[in-house]
Amino acid sequence: MSEGVPARRGDALLLVGTRKGAFVLHSAPTRKNWRLYGPYSPGSDVFHLTYDARSGGRLFAATNSMWFGPQVEFSRDLGGSWEQAREQPRFAGNSDNDESAGPTVNRLWHIEPGRDTESGTLYAGVEPAALFKSEDDGVTWREVTALSNHPTRDGWMPGLGGLCLHSIQAPASQPNTMWVGISAVGVFRTDDAGESWQTANKGVRADFDPGNRYPEWGVCTHKLLAHPLKQDLLYQQNHCGVYRSDNGGREWLDITGDLPSRFGFVLGLDCHDPDTLFVVPEDTATLDDVGGGLRYVSHAKLRVFRSRDGGQSWMALTKGLPQKNAYLHTLREGMATDTLEPAGVYLGTTSGQIFYSRDGGDSWELMLEYLPPINSLEAAVVVE
Repeated sequence: MSEGVPARRGDALLLVGTRKGAFVLHSAPTRKNWRLYGPYSPGSDVFHLTYDARSGGRLFAATNSMWFGPQVEFSRDLGGSWEQAREQPRFAGNSDNDESAGPTVNRLWHIEPGRDTESGTLYAGVEPAALFKSEDDGVTWREVTALSNHPTRDGWMPGLGGLCLHSIQAPASQPNTMWVGISAVGVFRTDDAGESWQTANKGVRADFDPGNRYPEWGVCTHKLLAHPLKQDLLYQQNHCGVYRSDNGGREWLDITGDLPSRFGFVLGLDCHDPDTLFVVPEDTATLDDVGGGLRYVSHAKLRVFRSRDGGQSWMALTKGLPQKNAYLHTLREGMATDTLEPAGVYLGTTSGQIFYSRDGGDSWELMLEYLPPINSLEAAVVVE
């Protein structure tokens, strides 16, 4: 039996997925003092840990074990006990991951709770890129085949991290609309609850393809988020810049502006203000590095850049962050924002540090260090 988090309604949680299991950090709503719980699934590479506020609040983990493969695990008591999905996300005809039977789910990347109106519904993104859906609180999963069978599928190419579906956005205000982000393919949109999908990449650059700089698909989305307060407002951090769409992904506006690099992985939004967003630009470590594995924050200074005008201008936030010899790297799920006021912003690194701000990014503190390499962060407020 694991130690569960003794949280009360309104308390803050920071959910951490690492290469050596999952952790939960717990604080009172002040977010001043934090206590660490875990590790949970210590033998697994946990790509994502999330909190589902419906049904009293559950934890869902996207675990990847070298022995047992990719598994959805969930806890009904904030980590006190864990269960596994009875039918894991697997491609049809390949429930035992038999290579001869067809495609194999290599890794689980992301788990996204459905809308409040979709009781028991969750979505999972996997590698090779596909979307799975559960309608029974994660016990069983089925593939959303319309996306897998998209006419462009045969031409999808992986990024350095693989051909992965890593971002899933299902806004409460649009019951049949959803967006997914795939690396290195781009954004897809559905307006009929997944029965059909359209590419949504107009205006997004693909600098790595000089023959077709603005393709319909074949761009490298790193993180995609929809703002909860403004219908059809999307932001994405891409391999080749930061972008905003005001019409649900039908067209994208390049808002990279004077950021020190077009490359970055993380993206965060202030849920109270549709025009406020956060990014962390990164540089390449060598001139011939086109991937993310050899990158670190621009100029070896850990700066979180904030825009309060939808990307028209950017401000470097540095108070409390290391500004010299900071050879730090963040992965695509390595930033989170909470729903408290002022917004909390959290940043995790592959060297095991968590930096956080309790005032919307104005000042920062080191919450914790010496964790395993951090894959993901999610912030949540306990519902009961």
